[in-house]
Amino acid sequence: METQQDDEEFIFRSKLPDIYIPSHLPLHGYCFQNLSLFKDRPCLINGNTGEIFTYADVELTARKVAAGLNNLGIQQGHVIMLLLQNCPQFVFAFLGASYRGVTITTANPFYTPAEVAKQATASQAKLIITQSSFVDKVKDLETKSGIKLMSIDETTDFLRFSDLTNADEGGLPPLNISADDVVALPYSSGTTGLPKGVMLTHRNLVTSVAQQVDGENPNLYFKSDDVIVCVLPLFHIYGLNSVLLCGLRVGAAILIVQKFEMGTLLELIQKHRVSIAPFVPPIVLALAKSPDLHRYDLSSVRLILSGAAPLGKELEDAVREKLPQAILGQGYGMTEAGPVLSMSLAFAKEAYGVKSGACGTVVRNAEMKIVDLNSGASLGRNQPGEICVRGHQIMKGYINDPEATKRTIDEKGWLHTGDIGYIDDDEELFIVDRLKELIKYKGFQVAPAELEALLISHPSISDAAVVPMKDEAAGEVPVAFVVTSNGSRVSEDEIKHYISKQVVFYKRINRVIFVNSIPKAPSGKILRKDLRARLIPS
Repeated sequence: METQQDDEEFIFRSKLPDIYIPSHLPLHGYCFQNLSLFKDRPCLINGNTGEIFTYADVELTARKVAAGLNNLGIQQGHVIMLLLQNCPQFVFAFLGASYRGVTITTANPFYTPAEVAKQATASQAKLIITQSSFVDKVKDLETKSGIKLMSIDETTDFLRFSDLTNADEGGLPPLNISADDVVALPYSSGTTGLPKGVMLTHRNLVTSVAQQVDGENPNLYFKSDDVIVCVLPLFHIYGLNSVLLCGLRVGAAILIVQKFEMGTLLELIQKHRVSIAPFVPPIVLALAKSPDLHRYDLSSVRLILSGAAPLGKELEDAVREKLPQAILGQGYGMTEAGPVLSMSLAFAKEAYGVKSGACGTVVRNAEMKIVDLNSGASLGRNQPGEICVRGHQIMKGYINDPEATKRTIDEKGWLHTGDIGYIDDDEELFIVDRLKELIKYKGFQVAPAELEALLISHPSISDAAVVPMKDEAAGEVPVAFVVTSNGSRVSEDEIKHYISKQVVFYKRINRVIFVNSIPKAPSGKILRKDLRARLIPS
C-alpha cells in the first residue's frame, strides 16, 4: 500500500495490517513467551545424531548456560563469540547469553586465525565458544589477548561447555535487560569498506521476528507442527533470524544440519518430514540439478524460502516443476536491517500469488521508499532507485563507528541499503542492481577493500582492485585487477596462493588480471563499473 505524505515522499507499506509487537520483551522472553503451549514438543532435532530436545529442555538449558556464564565472570554487557558449525550447543549458548544480558558475536568457523582474531579483538570478546576442529585457530588468543576459550567437545584442554549446561539455573542474579541493549553483533561490510560490527538490539530482533511470524495472517506462516530444516549457517543472520528465532517463536521443530551435502539433506527431509526449507540460491540450484530427487519422498515440503542473493526466474521455474506441491518464493534483507526488508506474500497464511523474480513486499510495521540516486527525491512505482527502509527492526548502528552509521542511517531514520530496485504496480519489489561494492559468494559477504588491502601488502604489487564476476554456482566470485611493481614477475598462481593462505575459502581470488593502472575518479575512488565491464564477454 502506497501513501503520499505532505513533503511529497512516496512511502510504501505492507499489504498486511500492522500488528502489536511486544518489543519491550528481551529476545529470550519473546521466543519463549508461549512456552506453556508447546513445552513438550520437539524444539531441536540434531540431524547428525537424531537426538531430540523439547522446548522445556532448551529453555531450561539456556538458563543453566546463563548461570554458568555468570559463574565464569561473564557480566551483563560483555561480548562472547560463537565459533561453531550448526549444532544444538550454538542454540543453547545464544539463548543462554541472551538470558545473561550478554552480546553474542557470531563468526564463520572456517575463517583463518587472523580473521577470527580480528573480529574477536574488534568486538572485545571475553569468551570464545568453539569446537575441537577449530581450536588451533584460537589457542593463541588466550595468552595474547586474555580471552577465555571454551570447547563444546570434552577432549580439549579448554574450558568445557558442560560446565555451563551443568550449572544451577537458580544461581543467575536478577537482571534488568533493556530493549535497547545489544544482543547480537554479527559482522557485515555494509555498503562499502571493511567488515563492521552490526549492533542488533533485543527490540530489533523481536520486531524483525514478529514482522515475519506474528499476527492473525503472518507474512511467514510457520506453525507449531512444522519441521524447519536448518542447513543455513546459524552464524549468518538469515539462519539465525528467519530459521532459528522464527522457529522458536512459533514452537516448530528445528532440524539442525551441520553442513550442506545434497544426499544427506534429501535423506533428512524425507526421514523427518520437513515442511519448511529455507535455502540460498546455490542450494536451490543444486536441488534443481539433482538427478536423485525422485528417489526421495519430499512431499512434506510446503514452503521453500530463498534469500541472501537474487534467484533468477529460470531457476525458480525449474524447482517448481520438480516440487510442484511447494510454494517457492524469495525474501530480501541485509544484516543492518535486522535483517528482513521484504518477503513473498505467497508465504502468508492467507497467501497471495507469487511473481517470479520478485523479492516480495515490504514487511509489516515498517516503511520502504525508493530514492533517486542523484537528487535523493523519493520515487513512485516502477522507477528504479536506491531502496531505503525504516522501522524498529533496523540496527542500532555499527559498533565504535559513528561515521559509518551516519552514512548508512540518515537523520530521519531511513537505512540506505546500497541496492537499486523498484516497486511495481502490485507492490512487489524487484532488485535491479547494486550500488554497494560487496561481492556475494553463495550468500556470504566478500568485501573488496579487505582483499585489496591484502593484495597491496604483497611486495610485488603496487595497486589492486577487486570486483565481482558472475558465476553460475556461486552467484559471484572475486576477481582481482593487479598493477605489479616495477620489474616484478609475480604470477597469477602466486597471487592466488598468497591470498588463499590468509582468508576463508569464499574470499579466495578466482582470477587475476594484470593491468597498467587501476581506473579511478578524481576523488581517488576506484571505478569498479569500468572494471566489471571488462569481465563481460564482447
